[in-house]
Formats: sequence, C-alpha cells, structure tokens
Amino acid sequence: MEAVARAVSGVDKGLTRMTAVFGLLVLPLAALLLAQWPLRELVQAYSRQANDAAQVLFALYVAVAVTAASRSHAHLASLQPHPGGASRPRWHAWALLACVTPWALFMLWAGWPLVAASVASFERFGETLTPGYFVIKLAMALMLLLVLAEGLLELLPHGRAPGSP
Repeated sequence: MEAVARAVSGVDKGLTRMTAVFGLLVLPLAALLLAQWPLRELVQAYSRQANDAAQVLFALYVAVAVTAASRSHAHLASLQPHPGGASRPRWHAWALLACVTPWALFMLWAGWPLVAASVASFERFGETLTPGYFVIKLAMALMLLLVLAEGLLELLPHGRAPGSP
C-alpha cells in the first residue's frame, strides 16, 4: 500500500513539474508569433517556418494546459463553486471521471492509428515540408493521457502533493 502511495505521489509531483515546465512554452510561442511579421516583411524568408514552429509549441502548450487548468480548479473542476474554499464532494471526482474517461479512451483508440502513422513517417507540414507536424498529433495523445491521469489522481485519497493546487 505504501508503494502505491509513493507511486501516486510521484505521478502527482511529475504532473506538477510538467505543467510548470510546459507553461514556459508560452514565451517562445509568443516570440515566434511576434517574429512572423518582421520575417515576412523585412527578411522576406522563414515566416512560414516560424509559424510551423509556433504551431508545434502551441499544440504542446495546450496539451498540458488542459491538465494544468484542471489541477488549479480553473477548468472542469470549477463547474461547481465551493464557498470558503471547501473541498469538493467525493461524487464530484467520480462524475468528472465518468464523463471524461470514456471520451479520452475513445479518442485515444480512434486517434492512435493516425498518431502512430504520423510518428512513423515523421510527418512534415504540408506547405513548407518543415519537419515536426507529427509532434502536433503526439500532443493530442499526450493531452488525453494527462487528462486520464489527472482524473484518476482526483479519485485517490491524498492524491495531491503537499503544496500543489
């Protein structure tokens, strides 16, 4: 039982670190989006490649941001307000898991062949042939796996690391 508690705590801490690190992707994403105009108008090159890189960063950012929002109770978990910061009732975690799990599992099942084929061929962006389009499809699978992990953590007692949201 103690090994399970350590594993749960490890997953929880890992998700906390991952959301913090991936949150930093917004900085290079903003820089790439901002750089597109000067690249297109002044340099007259590389604006499409900057856009491709921004799309990859955005996909990764959003894949983790969904879980980060849930962990900070700013997403699905915030549907029912709790006065005075009271903890949510236990049924709330079960209801969220019952709604989200079938969707996430179906999306993983239906999308996995596309993700696998994209990764196997190192799919490129269609217009520029810049490598990396496969990362966008991987980000979908990452998002779904993180949503499932977060849903399970919500159910487990003491599923939150001390100090985590």
